[in-house]
Amino acid sequence: MHKSTGVRISLVDALAIQGGIVCFVGAGGKKSTLYRLAAACPGRVAVTATVHIPPFPDALNAHRIVAEYSTLLEAVRHTRMHRTVALAQPSIKPGRLRGLAPSEVPHIHEAGAFDITLVKADGARSRLIKAPASDEPQLPEHPSTVVPIVSARAIGERLSDSIAHRADRISAVTGAEPGETITPEHVARLLTDEQGALKGIGKATVVPLINMVDEPEQEALARQVAKWALALTRRFDRVVLASMLRDAPIVAVITR
Repeated sequence: MHKSTGVRISLVDALAIQGGIVCFVGAGGKKSTLYRLAAACPGRVAVTATVHIPPFPDALNAHRIVAEYSTLLEAVRHTRMHRTVALAQPSIKPGRLRGLAPSEVPHIHEAGAFDITLVKADGARSRLIKAPASDEPQLPEHPSTVVPIVSARAIGERLSDSIAHRADRISAVTGAEPGETITPEHVARLLTDEQGALKGIGKATVVPLINMVDEPEQEALARQVAKWALALTRRFDRVVLASMLRDAPIVAVITR
């Protein structure tokens, strides 16, 4: 039986985050989700990336360190007085910061004695939906949680480069042809395929997040995605529907 929680639940609890290294992949709101979680998670929190990322916003309210890895590793040992620390490396790309290598993330997490390290581990060029290329996502070893994200706004749109990153890979994973309308079933296939949202996740806890559920029509479609996804896999047991535009972002948590 599929059901949704009727009690207001926090973003942390909905995503079953209990500490460790938490990675965000996919498209449709990785940064906004990561920054909301940085404020909501208990304990000391690190925010970083393994891909390029825009400069950290002032609203993140974090101690920011932008330096090469060797300097970062030393500097992070002296941040115990800061609750939230944002870390990245300089980039030659204008308006961008360079992420860490995936192998470096566990060392930063340990050196800073962080309770939780939140990692943007995928790039999507501001699109609403994506499937990974052969070298994606850029996950560190043994993350505790992986959150695959897709935007509810992609459902009902035609598959094209204007809304999708790596549309050819989405076609290969979901069966949706270029120009075809993206259905809830297509999105469910993406979320449950080992060459889609489950690529490279190992034994991490997986909690898919359908983001941008801003209107009732989008919620109805997102619930269909969740129903299909839970029927297609046993790899996860919940799908979270959310809108980061809301003060309380959780719309529903769909479980078996």
